[in-house]
Amino acid sequence: MTEEHVGSEHAAETSGNQIREAATAQVAWLDPHTNATDGVLDLFAARPNQPVYAVPNGTGGWVDVSITSFLDQVRGVAKGLIALGVEPQDRIAVMAPTGYSWAVVDQAIWFAGAISVPIYETSSAHQISALLQDSGAKLALAGTVELQDHLRAAAAKLNGKRPTVLPIGEVLQFDDLTASGEHISDERLEAARSRAGLDDVATLVYTSGTTGRPKGVRITHRNLAEGAANMLPFADQILGENESRTLIFLPLAHVLARAVQLMCLQRGVQVAHSASSEKLLEDLASFRPTWLLAVPRVFEKVYHGASAKARAEGRGKIFETAKETAVAYSKALQAEATGEGPGPSMRLRARRAMFAKLVYAKLHARLGGSVRYMISGASSLNPEIAHFFTGAGLPVQEGYGLTESTAPITLNIPGATRIGTVGIPVPGNTVRIAPDGEVLLKGPVIFDGYHGQPEATAEAFDAEGFFRTGDLGDLDEDGFLRLTGRKKDLIVTAGGKNVYPMPMEEVIRAHPLVAQVIVVGDDRPFVAALITLDADAVADWCRAQGYRSLSLIDAAKHPRLRQEIGLSVEVANRRVSRAESIRKFELLDVELSEESGHMTASMKLQRHRVLADFEGVIDWIYAN
Repeated sequence: MTEEHVGSEHAAETSGNQIREAATAQVAWLDPHTNATDGVLDLFAARPNQPVYAVPNGTGGWVDVSITSFLDQVRGVAKGLIALGVEPQDRIAVMAPTGYSWAVVDQAIWFAGAISVPIYETSSAHQISALLQDSGAKLALAGTVELQDHLRAAAAKLNGKRPTVLPIGEVLQFDDLTASGEHISDERLEAARSRAGLDDVATLVYTSGTTGRPKGVRITHRNLAEGAANMLPFADQILGENESRTLIFLPLAHVLARAVQLMCLQRGVQVAHSASSEKLLEDLASFRPTWLLAVPRVFEKVYHGASAKARAEGRGKIFETAKETAVAYSKALQAEATGEGPGPSMRLRARRAMFAKLVYAKLHARLGGSVRYMISGASSLNPEIAHFFTGAGLPVQEGYGLTESTAPITLNIPGATRIGTVGIPVPGNTVRIAPDGEVLLKGPVIFDGYHGQPEATAEAFDAEGFFRTGDLGDLDEDGFLRLTGRKKDLIVTAGGKNVYPMPMEEVIRAHPLVAQVIVVGDDRPFVAALITLDADAVADWCRAQGYRSLSLIDAAKHPRLRQEIGLSVEVANRRVSRAESIRKFELLDVELSEESGHMTASMKLQRHRVLADFEGVIDWIYAN
């Protein structure tokens, strides 16, 4: 089914003195008559006893699920779906917590020849109704009783045909659905499973809508399957062999987590799930993953949490020195790899060895004790935090992608890592920088178009078929992509100065007290910023300072705390010209969250909503 060429070639193309394009040669091509289920069947044929999932045993441990058991469940559920009247290319909505049931249902929908439509479990009734209406879902599967009620309420508001809402759950709760399909023959199931080809739509994933109403992204079997076939050898060292395992805690409604889960299933990497942030540390300790996938906010929370714990135990200075050592060690390694330095000195190596026992070991233990690599995606990670983890022996491999690129299209890999960048193109893909700095993408992972929106689809591609990401970036001499902002976020002050807010926001957000930063100033006389506080960090700060606990309302007014935040603003200002610098900032006394409508489910800030909701605060800044 697959033709592979070992050792992909990576090339960067120069225009003038700037690198304008980078590409990595494709290493795997799939038979156009196959689909995303075939790679799973290949693993079953080669290693029928391979454990591919693990489910909680109810006493704090895990039970292995082999590829054979998994496929038995998938086939049973798929037959049940067919018995319910599901036909090839029907759309089936799924709204469930991250968990094993998601994995079974996802494959079962494809075995039935249908198209999955994931819905975030935190979606509002209005969002659910809009997605059900736009997708034309025939069936909606709910992972909990509460979500079932939400789906039914949303479906009741639809005009025209409404989807049937059914419950799904963990393994034992698939029985009813499986029993209903017992009369469906294996031949009929196979005909449904094999009907879709690589260029047929596999899933309809709605964008988070950070800049407008969500659009249904048509992701094909090629995007998923050929994307996985090219990623697996590329990320070979991260994924590991035989005993490799990972804990997925990102929402499986997000294309990143689902794409990675499919790669694991085709590779034979064992996956466990953690749907509760309260149980995450417990799950990490019991499952002991060998690598992790997370978004930058998770890495920031782990780092700041470790720092706060050290301060509370009177080891604040030791942690700070350990942090500086880890960052210096990581930077020295990177300088050595790029030919810009000799590598860590003997003295630095000795210091790192000392802190490996005193400090870094506790960080490793907090993540389960077996993690070798960590992948960061969804948005940019502060380079200092990436250097810290890498220097502490937990290498962070940052990548980049969008829903429209079926998630990862660039990635830093061991032996080819530049912290501060999001890596080089995954085999088969090309990154181009447009004259205005926009990042353009092309390759087998790029989506088929927006569902029912031909005009939006046409606008999304240039004349050569490159997808316009809306992101701004540049390529270094070796083809590593560095992101610098979003086109729509560009601020033009009243004085005509162009300001890209992302670099300054990243610096300020590195402060442990800061949760979010929104730099403003479009058509205004100077640049300013709205800053929100991290409630947990505020509580830690109060204890360290000997203050009584402060609410966010009181904390936002506290002169000493404002002074601390001001220092981080000064650090950010040193990196830009005076015309670009932040002259004023205001601390908001609320949290920006998904519940407040200011963050997406994938933890991306909905800047346009923040600007609209806090317009009065912004006006006050400039009036005073």
